[in-house]
Amino acid sequence: MAGIVRRQRLREALTGYAFVLPAAALFGLMGAYTVGYGLLLSFARWNGFTRDWLWVGVDNYLDILYRDAALAPIVHDAARGTLLVMIGMPVLSVVVGLPIALALNRIRLLRTTLRTVFFLPYVTTGVAVFFAWSYVLAPAGSLNTVLGALGLGSLQQPQGFLGNPSTALPTLVAVMAWSSIPVAILLYLAALQAIDPNVIDAATVDGASNWRVTTSVLWPLLRPTTAAVVLLGLRDALQGFQIFLLMTGGGPGGTTNVLGLQAYKWAFFSDLRPTLGLASALGWVLFVVALLLAAVNLRVLRSRT
Repeated sequence: MAGIVRRQRLREALTGYAFVLPAAALFGLMGAYTVGYGLLLSFARWNGFTRDWLWVGVDNYLDILYRDAALAPIVHDAARGTLLVMIGMPVLSVVVGLPIALALNRIRLLRTTLRTVFFLPYVTTGVAVFFAWSYVLAPAGSLNTVLGALGLGSLQQPQGFLGNPSTALPTLVAVMAWSSIPVAILLYLAALQAIDPNVIDAATVDGASNWRVTTSVLWPLLRPTTAAVVLLGLRDALQGFQIFLLMTGGGPGGTTNVLGLQAYKWAFFSDLRPTLGLASALGWVLFVVALLLAAVNLRVLRSRT
């Protein structure tokens, strides 16, 4: 009897693998081809049209990191912009997302409706949102109009918030955070609802205030969620160049250029020497940085749990 059951389970497993195998094989083949092709391209110079590649070894990596006087400064400036985004995105996601999640966790009236409202920025089409924000932030946009109506004319930007080099990058970070904060709220809300209410009740009975409960009880329990929010913010900061491409194109004066956008420019719009290899090398640098950040985040998370 046991042998029959085993054979039946084996048959069911093989049937399931047979259905999954074609899709998994296609995905693995295309993924391996794409990754391998990009890695090989990072060691070559190619304009995308000629038949043969010019193999240059690690020259592409050395040129973009420090050796080429025309390329390295561009990468360094883009790296500084990326670093600012990497700091601002996670900080805003935690600072704004956690209080909203705490408030939503405590209220009972219209909780589901409010969750939907707060999650709308994430599910809204990105391109449409970016163009809407461009209109809001324009010189004659609604933000300048509202500031003038409130008597805050000193905060208005006559050239627009995206046209002023000192406000362009912080403004884009705020727009990116606006799209990512809903995920942080959802993650924090799920984590808060998973906490045993008896823990909070015990702290309250001991005389802890709401602030004390939040800082000494809830915050330590939410550290894994915070690590996830930070990691998602870092991922968006490293990979999310679309907002920079659509809203500023890296301007004004390169103040909103980031590494992902620079790799895109080199791949498709460069008028310098063949730069597909440079773009691929920069992409792999970003990939390695993302892996290192994920490893550090995981190590910190394990050391605190």
